[in-house]
Amino acid sequence: MRVCYKHFRATFKTWEDLFQEAADFATEIGPERVISIAHSADKSEGIVTVWYWAGTPSRRGAKR
Repeated sequence: MRVCYKHFRATFKTWEDLFQEAADFATEIGPERVISIAHSADKSEGIVTVWYWAGTPSRRGAKR
């Protein structure tokens, strides 16, 4: 598996709308894949990032 992210950025949306977009995405991929959700703001721009697992589980250490 690998770590991926999807960010949601907005200048004109409300924080409520921005967080809802991120929450909808996190719900869509499922709680077992979500690593964390972070947010940041710079002047009038808001960013929410969803970090998540993607791909198939690694076979490292698996016995053959």
